[in-house]
Amino acid sequence: MRKKFKTVAVGGTFDEFHKGHRVLLMKAFEVGEQVLIGLCSDEFAKKLNKPHATASYKQRLEELKIFLREHDFLKRTRIIPLNDVYGVTLSKGCVEALVVSKETEPTAFRINEERKRLGLPPLHIVVIEMVPSKNHVPISTTRIRRGEIDREGLLLKTPH
Repeated sequence: MRKKFKTVAVGGTFDEFHKGHRVLLMKAFEVGEQVLIGLCSDEFAKKLNKPHATASYKQRLEELKIFLREHDFLKRTRIIPLNDVYGVTLSKGCVEALVVSKETEPTAFRINEERKRLGLPPLHIVVIEMVPSKNHVPISTTRIRRGEIDREGLLLKTPH
């Protein structure tokens, strides 16, 4: 099957690498021949003001690489540190599409607004639904860090 796009980009912190991250990346590799993964730098992760600590860039990169190796995706991947929401997306010809979750779709719109301002064509936006946990609330690193769910979305404690 021919891929829809030559190069797609996906970005994130990829902390507590979970089922939602895997679904997002699988979609990126489904639609793109090459996948550019922007992995939030430690500095950028701090600026995101997450309500929890974040694993180091090195740790997050290792977990990401394990997943990519398991699926034989490394040859089709370029991982770059992400220091802001734009990464390389404001460069001409860098990527054709962004693969985002419903949660980060507004960021994709912001990127396209900025591209338009710079006279660049908009990127295609491929959106996946948030992956639900067993209680139908989206899986998130925050919920995992709070001990509510595990990385597969299974409930660990009953919310009050």
